[in-house]
Amino acid sequence: MQSRLIGKMEVRHENEESTLCSEGHGEGENLLPGSAGPMKIDRLIGILSILLQKEKVTAPYLADKFEVSRRTINRDIEALCKAGIPIVTSQGQNGGIWIMEGYRVDRTLLTSSELQAILAGLKSLDSVSGTNRYQQLMEKLSAGTSSTLSPGGHILIDLSSWYKDSLAPKIAQIQEAIEARRKIRFFYVSPQGQGERQIEPYLLVFQWTSWYVWGYCDARQDYRLFKLNRILDLEKTSETYEMREVPVPDFTSERIFPTNLDVTILFESQAKWRLIEEFGVDSFKEQPDGKLLFHFGFTDRENLFSWLLGFGNQAELLEPSCLRAELKALVEQVGAKYREDGSEEDKEEQERNEYGERGE
Repeated sequence: MQSRLIGKMEVRHENEESTLCSEGHGEGENLLPGSAGPMKIDRLIGILSILLQKEKVTAPYLADKFEVSRRTINRDIEALCKAGIPIVTSQGQNGGIWIMEGYRVDRTLLTSSELQAILAGLKSLDSVSGTNRYQQLMEKLSAGTSSTLSPGGHILIDLSSWYKDSLAPKIAQIQEAIEARRKIRFFYVSPQGQGERQIEPYLLVFQWTSWYVWGYCDARQDYRLFKLNRILDLEKTSETYEMREVPVPDFTSERIFPTNLDVTILFESQAKWRLIEEFGVDSFKEQPDGKLLFHFGFTDRENLFSWLLGFGNQAELLEPSCLRAELKALVEQVGAKYREDGSEEDKEEQERNEYGERGE
């Protein structure tokens, strides 16, 4: 069996042998070729991390792991050699690829518990995308710390939703657009109406149990937040854009949901679980009779009424008193719809009752 260190690397293609010469760069030069794109750099880091974790691997194993050809893996190994990584390759029945014994990477910047927290977050992203992209990132971060990836972890985050089939392709398409600096166009449906929008996408945001894209809107000439579930007919355009100095979006409740109405509502005890789940245990006070006195702020009456009606007869709006009459009128309008739908049946029932009373 023959082997070579950095500067000389042997690669085997079926029955053909060739030698790739790859001299190490001098100090201060770029470690990776300047033409390497984001995906290749990710793959190179992933390969390096696997080599740090395992004593020896084969080119077919790496090709299957990163879903590329063996020839691509061979080129990646050569690139790592040029970057100054002491990689050893050997041929034969027990051959393979490994890093020279004694080579180490300092991983003291993160503790094991910190890595566990980071990896739990990364794993949750795969639950949305349905891919193993972030699993590979986990392997990069946990190089040489196999216990971090053990199944005994005590944190599991699943960000998938009922809309996963339609949501995952949107997330992937927006990610590609952000990396390529391409504008996206879509049809957007909102409470204010609907229409076509074109934006420069900058951030994918998971907030308030939903996914959003944060970008610069051509129509508004400002940054806007768009909910992915309301985005229809999403497409990546051929138009590119120059990176702006992107402001960090303000997701505070005061900014997104400003309080315009301070309300007081009396709930039946059966609504306790919902109040705790949606607003917290401090949002109400339990009364001597078991009822719950709820105080909170809402942005507008439409939001308040739609939420309140979901409780049926388990809630009574006390304040502001001026809204009680409006809510009563709304309830009567809803009731009228059902009375109209059932009017013919009511008439028939009434006729049957009258017929029975006459004894005919």
